[in-house]
This record gives sequence, structure tokens and C-alpha cells, in this order.
Amino acid sequence: MQSQMTAQEIRQKFKEFFESKKHVILPSVSLVTSDEKGVTDTTLFNSAGMQPLIPYLLGKKHPSGTRLASVQKCLRTVDIDDVGDNTHATFFEMLGNWSFGDYFKKEAIEWSFEFLTSKEYGLGLDPRRLFVTVFEGDDNAPRDDESFEIWKNIFAHAGVSGERIYFMSADENWWSAGDNGPCGPDTEMFYDLTGILNDGMTKADFLVANKLQQIVEIWNDVFMEYEKHDGKVVGKLPQRNVDTGAGLERLSMIMQNTRDLFEVDLFADMMNLASKIAIEKKSQKIIADHIRTSIFVIGDGVLPSNTDRGYVLRRLLRRAIFHTEKKDISTEAVHDFVASVAVTYSQTYPEIKNKTEIIERAINEEVEKFKKTFPQGLKTLATIKKYFDENPDKDTKEEISGKDAFHLSSVLGFPIEMTIDFARENNMSVNIDEFFEEQKQHQNLSRAGAEQKFKGGLASTDEMSVRLHTATHLLHQALRDVLGEHVEQKGSNITPERLRFDFSHTQKMTDEEKSKVEKIVNEKILAKIPVKKILLPKVQAEKTGARHLFGEKYGDEVSIYFVGDTLQNAYSKEFCGGPHVQNTSELGHFKIIKEEAVSAGVRRIKATVLV
Repeated sequence: MQSQMTAQEIRQKFKEFFESKKHVILPSVSLVTSDEKGVTDTTLFNSAGMQPLIPYLLGKKHPSGTRLASVQKCLRTVDIDDVGDNTHATFFEMLGNWSFGDYFKKEAIEWSFEFLTSKEYGLGLDPRRLFVTVFEGDDNAPRDDESFEIWKNIFAHAGVSGERIYFMSADENWWSAGDNGPCGPDTEMFYDLTGILNDGMTKADFLVANKLQQIVEIWNDVFMEYEKHDGKVVGKLPQRNVDTGAGLERLSMIMQNTRDLFEVDLFADMMNLASKIAIEKKSQKIIADHIRTSIFVIGDGVLPSNTDRGYVLRRLLRRAIFHTEKKDISTEAVHDFVASVAVTYSQTYPEIKNKTEIIERAINEEVEKFKKTFPQGLKTLATIKKYFDENPDKDTKEEISGKDAFHLSSVLGFPIEMTIDFARENNMSVNIDEFFEEQKQHQNLSRAGAEQKFKGGLASTDEMSVRLHTATHLLHQALRDVLGEHVEQKGSNITPERLRFDFSHTQKMTDEEKSKVEKIVNEKILAKIPVKKILLPKVQAEKTGARHLFGEKYGDEVSIYFVGDTLQNAYSKEFCGGPHVQNTSELGHFKIIKEEAVSAGVRRIKATVLV
């Protein structure tokens, strides 16, 4: 019988194993995608460990070499409707290892098997409970006979029947991260949770066992030889790559001898807290999952809103609230949830503990907003129902249109699940296809708009605009000094008359806070600090701690403007195209004109300098 392992022990085993195979272990990056040139821009969050590495899969040289591994934070909203079963979660950690033009199928498959089954160096799983799928081939690529033969030899050497390898279509065994970028066939490993399945299962029996969750996918080796553009395979990559992945939560489920992901150590305390505010097990799982995911999303700088990442966060939080018995989560419960995640992940993601106050405030404010919009949503639905009641038509189906459902969701923040439940209880239906079409159109418009806003640099380079540009950098850092490290730039605009700076913050600034910010900026001006510029490779620039916009596209080299004698001791340092003054003494007297709300979780300051 295999020995039990905590999630932390699995993480450590994985890192040690691939270090022994000469891999450099990378730290997890933010959940928020970088949108760097060459990286797929079709997702708002990193949904796989490979996503931040796409430029290197396309041929760019990675500074750490050709063999890398990491435990990466990931978020997949496509799984949101499956949350509540035994194996799906929106947030998860992906164990992954990569080869950039180095090793290929043989080493990747053999190491995957070794880590999964080795009692000394890996997890010590029973190879007799492993099943494997490989790509059956199509117009884009031939059948993967090479992987089939590698697996057949591995199982023969392990003394296990080879009647456990199944050819599958591209729907199951072809991987890509969106419509653009690297892609290729894969081989997937499944584990028998029951311990009683037969070696010689037919493909049909295998598919049934998978559907019944008697077996679960635990590892995936992707062989990236191809490139996709606008959803079509357009040719081969300049190098052959390997991208592997294994979900930590699912491995924890297996290593802790449970058939339910929500019974692993990572969820133990969260499920206990969820049981206090929801009766049904499925609702408890949804609450635990969505709140955990929301905590990590807020921790990476996202706040609830009606667009883009903020919309995903709002949907998760409101869906969690909806599944509570009272359609409410108290501030005490929010505190307990955040504290639970901070403790559970203290060794791996200690930054959560440093942001608990910000996270709690954001969740509590969203709870209060939901409590206000919930009755509005019910009122709108009641109006639709009343119309049908007063205008009966035997030839017309009582259906809530997709447009109305999307309005409820996007404008009132009324989750689609609640609209569907209301319709069901009142013998109505919802046009789900139309709803998703409306949602898709909205996302396309939002994405197009996002590409046009907040591009770096100045529209005008007159003397006053340059002064205000430097003052904006000082303002950004002063806001972080006064309000906290959660402050991130959300946009800026500079004219010869004033600067406008948008930043993440959940509440109105007090007069005292505004005075403190003004005082700090003016102190830096009076201190006559030099303003300098340095040009660095992007990877090196990121290591300096210089501020930069999430979602902004930077080149291979970036310029950093810093206020200080050296980059190391600078008061302010940011990725920026310039131009700036040479010394803060050139700025004049800094004055805040106005502070106001822009949208949920985003504030705006208008300010100027008096010369």
C-alpha cells in the first residue's frame, strides 16, 4: 500500500526529482497573464504551467536553459460548471517540466512514469492501476506510434500488461493554449481509484470508467512540434518541445487515499468553514473552491468589476454567495476563509498572509454589493414572469431570452445559475445559447477596447507634460506608501495642465491620506533626487522589482526610469518609455486636485504641479 503524502511533500518530491534530471526550478508567476508578445492573448489568467513560457516554446532562448520545471498557480474558468463533483476545481497548482529543443518523447514519458511509480524518488503509485491514452492521428499529424511503443516497453519492463494503452482523437489527445501558439499531440496518464479495474479493458470500458470517475487523469505529456494560428495548424515549430503537467490537487487526492478532491489536506479547513454556511455537499464544495480561487485572484491584484478579469472574480464570488443558505457571508466568515488559505499556503505562497486585509475588504465589499443587487435581479425576473402570465400564448414558449439573462449577469451581477433556477421553479426556461453568444460578443468588445487603452509613453512631450510624467511616478510610489502594496496602476493620462492616474483601491481616500501622499511627493521634490534611466533585458528588468503594467506588451529590452542615486536604493522605479526630468527639483509643488471612483475597486487622482 502506498504511503500518504501531504500536498507540500508532493511539491517537494516533484522539485527534487526534476532537479536530479538537471531541470532548473522556476517560481510560480502571477495568475494574471502577461500578454507579452508571442504569448496567447485569448485567456485572462494562466490556465496551464506552460502559458508563461510560450515565447520559449516558440524558439526564444530561456535564460535558465533548456530544461525547466515549476509548480505554477493556474485558473480555468471552463471548469466552473463542473465544480461540485469529485475532481474539478477552478484554481489549481500545476506541476510541470519542459524541454526546449532538448529531450523529447522517450525521456519525457519514462520520467513521468518513474516519478509516478518510484517508491524511492517519486510517489510510489501502483503501475498496475495506470492507464494511458495516445494520439490516433488526423489531417494535422500522424498517429503517435512512437509514444505507443515507448509505453508498451515501459509496461513490459514493469511486468504489467500492455493492454491499457488507447488511441484517442484530437479532442482528447491534442493540446494547445488557445487559438494561437504552440501545440501538438499528447499522451495522458490515468489512475484507477477503485483498484479493481481489469488490465484488458476495451476502449469503450475505459471511456465509461472515466465518465464514472473510477479513473482520473493525473499526468499529461504534450509533444509540441506544431504551431497554430487562428485555430488552424500552420506548420512545425523551429524546435521540438516537451510540456508536461500534473494537477497537485488530483495527485494529493490519490496520495491521501480519497476519491474526492475536496477531502485532501488543501481543502480540509475550507470545507469545514463552508459546512457552517451551506447544507448541501455540492454547495459546500462550490463555496470552498470559489472563495479559495478568489483569494488568490485578489492576491494577484485583481478586484471585482463588470469586465475582463474582474468579471471572472465577481462571478466566482457571487456564485459562492448564492450557494450559501442565507445568500450572505459574514465578515467573520470571510476573515476565517482568508486566514485558512493564508495558513494552508504559508510555506508556498506567503504573500497571501501579507495581503489578508486587502483581500478581506474586497470580498466583504462584493458581499454587500451582491446583497443589494440580488433583490434587483429577482425583481427583474418577476417582471418577466408577470409579462408571460398576463400575455399567455400557447404557441410561444415561456423563455427568458439570452439578452435578458446576460443583462442580469453583466449589469446586475446576478449569476446565470440563479436565473436558471428561477426559470425552473416557475416552469420557464432560459435561452442558454443566446446567453453565451451575448457573453462572447461582450468579451470580444472588452478585449478590443483593452488593446486601445493605457499604452505607455506621452502624447505630448512639452516641458510641463514631462514634469507631470515624473510626478506620476512619484505619486504611484507614494500611494503604495500610504495605502498599501495592493495599489497597482490601472491607467494614466497626462496633458500639459494635469496628470490623471487610475489605481487599484477599494475605498475613497480620506483627507489625511491625500495630505500624506502630497507631503511625500513634495518631500521627494525638495530632496533634489536625480532621475535616471537604464536599459535592461526584460527578464533581468523584471528581477529589479521595477513596477510595470499587467497586460502591457514589452519588448526583449525595456527601459527603467528610477528616482534615486542607484537602481537598488531608488525611491521609485518603473518600466517606462519616458521622457522624464533629470532631477525632482525641476517639478515644482505637487498638488492633488481631485480623487474619485472610476469603477468597482478602481480610484482616480487628478493632480498638477505648480511651477
